Amino acid sequence: MLAATICQVHLESRGTCGAPRIHAELRLGMGMNVGRKGVSRLMRLADLQGVCHRRKRRGWKPAPAPHEDLVNRIFRAEAPDRLWFSDITQHRAKDGWAHCPAVIDA
Repeated sequence: MLAATICQVHLESRGTCGAPRIHAELRLGMGMNVGRKGVSRLMRLADLQGVCHRRKRRGWKPAPAPHEDLVNRIFRAEAPDRLWFSDITQHRAKDGWAHCPAVIDA
């Protein structure tokens, strides 16, 4: 009987309500004494789930490079010791930050 009531509440919400809202509707709206985990279990057995909207990051653009591209995106060198690349990464350590620099010959 409880599973049928849960299906009816879920249907009335056009399939948007999940277990927390259906539990609240049963407890507060209908005055039924039911547990949240029981409602969740019955919904899972009936293959019912609410709609989950994730926030969309609209208008997000990466920041422009803070420096010029000195190699013009050409990553090959004619000979050794002509073109070098460097990078630095920082990692959180127990006592602060650890910086890991790297320099590579193209």
